[in-house]
Amino acid sequence: MTSSRLLNLYTGAFLIFMFAPLVLMIVTSFNDTSPPSVTDWRGLTGKWYAFFWMDEAALRADPVLRALDRGRFVGCFGNSLQIAGIVVPLALVLGLSGAVMLTRWQSRANGLLWWVLLSPMLAPGIVLGLSALVFWGRIGVDAGMFTIIAAQLTFVAGYPMLIIMARLQRQPVELEEAAMDLGASPLRIFARITLPFLAPALFSAGVIAFLASIENYNTTMFAKGGSCTFATEIGAMARNPNGHPPVINAVGTVIILLTVGFAVTHALLQRRERA
Repeated sequence: MTSSRLLNLYTGAFLIFMFAPLVLMIVTSFNDTSPPSVTDWRGLTGKWYAFFWMDEAALRADPVLRALDRGRFVGCFGNSLQIAGIVVPLALVLGLSGAVMLTRWQSRANGLLWWVLLSPMLAPGIVLGLSALVFWGRIGVDAGMFTIIAAQLTFVAGYPMLIIMARLQRQPVELEEAAMDLGASPLRIFARITLPFLAPALFSAGVIAFLASIENYNTTMFAKGGSCTFATEIGAMARNPNGHPPVINAVGTVIILLTVGFAVTHALLQRRERA
C-alpha cells in the first residue's frame, strides 16, 4: 500500500468519524420516536421542530413534548443572547487592546504578557467557572448572569486578540508613520487607517466570540447559579435518565444548517470579490 493511499484512507476514516454522528443526528430529528433512534423508525415527522411554535393544545396532546418546558427553554436562549450581546463587544475591545499592545509595543515583557493574556484560553473551563464563582462570591456578588459574563469574558477575549493580531502583523507600518509625519494624531491614525484595515478581522472575531459564548457549557455551568443559558439547558435535557428528547436533535440540525449556510455564503462572497 502506497503512502498516498494510506493517507486517503486515514482522511476518509477521519471524516466519517467526524461527520457520521452529525448525519445520524439529522436523520433522527425526523423520526417520530423518543429517545432518538435510527434503528427503531416510527415514521417521518416535523413535530420536534414545530415544538417552538405549535399551539398549546397540540403541545399538551403529545406525550413527549408536554413534559418539556418550552417557556424555560426559550427564556434560556434569550439569556444566552443577552450574555453574548455584552460579552462580544467587550471581548472585541479587550482583544483589540491586547493585540495592539503586543504588536506595537516592543518590550522584553512581551513574551510574558503574551502568556498572561493567552492563559485563560488554555485553562480548563471548570477552573475559570469556579474561580469566577469564588471570587465574586467573596465580594458579595451572587452567581447569575453577571458572573457568567465575567467568567466567559476571561477566555472569549483571547479569540479576538489572536485574530486581530494576525491581521495587524500584515499591516504596513509605513502607512501609520507617513500619516504621523503629515501631522495626524494617533487617534485619527487609528480611526482612519488601522480600524478600516482591521474591519474584516473584527467581523470574524465577533462571529467567533459569539459562537464561543453561545455554546460554552463548562465555564457557564459553574458560574450560572440559578440562571440558565442555551447550552446549560440543553445539557440538563440531555441528562434525562430516560433518554434526551429529539428536540435537541432538531436544535442541533438547525445550528448545523445555519453554520453551513453562513460558511457557503462567505465563500461565495469571497469568490465574487476575487473575480
